[in-house]
Amino acid sequence: MNQRPRVLIAEDEETIVESLCFLMEKEGYEVSVATNGQTAITMIARDIPDMVLLDVMMPGCDGFEVVRAVRADPRTKSIPIMMLTAKTREVDRRKGLELGVDDFVTKPFSTRDVVSRVKALLARTEC
Repeated sequence: MNQRPRVLIAEDEETIVESLCFLMEKEGYEVSVATNGQTAITMIARDIPDMVLLDVMMPGCDGFEVVRAVRADPRTKSIPIMMLTAKTREVDRRKGLELGVDDFVTKPFSTRDVVSRVKALLARTEC
């Protein structure tokens, strides 16, 4: 019984959400969406996804706060997290890596590239 991998997209930009949802579902992923950090934290704790795509700058608490919450919970601490960010400063990238982010994608990005990176991260965690 092989179920579809579940991916949570935590992003407040509607056009990005739409294109990522479309491609991820086309690739066979089950997708859920959170449009702010607090909702993302609640959804991750309630229905643990296989992967999280996470925007850094969101209303409420930001992506870094979400990473802290996910990594602090023993049930969710090993979920792969890919950060989507418009921030290109090295300090932001370093902060994310120190918190335990698995991959970074800088906006604007190719949604197809994001999907292939999601596949690679999920394949690594299946081992």
